[in-house]
Parts: sequence; C-alpha cells; structure tokens
Amino acid sequence: MILFPNAKINLGLRILRRRPDGYHDIDSVLVPIGWSDILEIVPAPAGESTSLTCTGRPVACPPEKNLVMKAWRAMAERFPEMPQARIFLRKIVPDGAGLGGGSSDAAFTLLGLNELFGCGLDTDGLAAIAATIGADCPFFIYNRPMLVSGTGTTLAPADTDLDGLHIAIAKPEGRSVSTAEAYAGVTPHDPGTTVADALAMPRNRWQRELVNDFEPSVGARLSEIDLLKARMLAAGAVYTAMSGSGSAVFGLFESANLAERAVSALDDCACWTGLMKPQGV
Repeated sequence: MILFPNAKINLGLRILRRRPDGYHDIDSVLVPIGWSDILEIVPAPAGESTSLTCTGRPVACPPEKNLVMKAWRAMAERFPEMPQARIFLRKIVPDGAGLGGGSSDAAFTLLGLNELFGCGLDTDGLAAIAATIGADCPFFIYNRPMLVSGTGTTLAPADTDLDGLHIAIAKPEGRSVSTAEAYAGVTPHDPGTTVADALAMPRNRWQRELVNDFEPSVGARLSEIDLLKARMLAAGAVYTAMSGSGSAVFGLFESANLAERAVSALDDCACWTGLMKPQGV
C-alpha cells in the first residue's frame, strides 16, 4: 500500500493562554496542502518484526523514535493480533518547518494500517488514537480545513474561502525551529477576536488581521522569515505568513505564475507551489 502524507499550513495562529498542565490553548485554522511524503506499508515476512526504513531528506531521529513507529505501536496496542509490517518512508516535506510533516506521516500510518489489515476503525476512532501521538495528528486523519482549538486536538470544520488561490512555500535550508523553542519566545494573550473572525473578512484585510503569534520571536532569531514574507508580498501575494512555529513561509496568490515567480531562484530554500483545494487534498 502506498500513501502520500501531505503537509499543512496555518492560517493564523494565536497562543491564547498557558494551561496548568504546561501546554497552551491555541486558535488556528489548519489547511492541507499538496506537498507530500511517500509512505509504503507492506506485510512483513513471517518471523520479522515491524521495521521503518527512511530515505530522502534527513530525519533528525532514529527510526524507533519516529512518529511513524509511535503510530504503529499505538495500533498494535489496540489490535494485538495485527500482523507485523515493513514501512518505508520517503521524506520530501522538510522537518522543522511548521508544516506538520512528521504528524502527517504518523496519521497516514494509522490510516494505512487500518485499511491494509482491516482493523475497522472509523475516522473518529482513528483521530482518537492520533491524538495520543501528537497535537497535529488528528487533523491529518480528517485532512480538510479545520478550526483548531484547545491544545491543538480540538477540531471543527472550517468554512474557509480559498477558491482560486495558489500557494508558494519556501523553507530556508538548514534553518529549523523546534516547537519548544517557539513556545518559549511567546507571551500568550487573547486578542478578543478569533482567527475565524479574521478569515471572514475580505482577503485584502488578512495581512493585517490574520496573525501568527510565533512570528515576532522566531523572526528575531531567523532573519529569513521577514525577508521571505517581503519577497512574497513583492511578488503579489494576497497573504503571507510563517506556518506554525516555522521556519517555512508561504504566500497565497491569485495565479500559478505569481506563485512560481515568488520562489524562483531561491536556491537556499526548499520550495513548493500548488493550487489550494478548499475541501482538502
């Protein structure tokens, strides 16, 4: 079985408050995009334990600590008789980018195991398991625009107008941001208006109203963030922002040509362009 775990972007990201458990309540809209890894899952030969082989872009952890293997263990705990598997992951989406690549790989592992071995879980059942793996993982089970609240695992469908928009993404090579580092630089606050409120405004107001609270502190450490945003705006973006906790920056454009022009000649970045699909990829 071959699957294509896709990335995501955040349209707005507010850090509202720090919780007693040390986590943070957030407000964001997550939207799937077509930039994808390649995941293959096949039954393992008799007597062989489940294994993960990674190729492509370097992954900054050993296979046994990869979220894909965490997803496998979560399913094996739920279904002890599930066969062992060989899992092959070709990394294309960069890590440390705020694009959810690792979370998507884990979620698609759940989806693939469920289908390949006939586990019979429905979407909500898979999302419940995904929530035990990582905050963004349940989103990729549904894989459509979703309003995200709480610690990132409370999801509701988002009616977001992205019709006709194209996206360009640039992630500076060798410049990554850990989620822990990003949160350490943020002072939580509630602005009184929600991300959904901002998205309901005309697109020409998004750049002012649709805010990612991680940008000031991450941008202070990585000058590329502001430079890439300026490049996107100069190329005609209707909206540009850092995705998640960074370090990828995206721009939304009204034509494919404008999107492609925005990231042309960026030899020091991993780049991707594509059409936004409002109901998911």
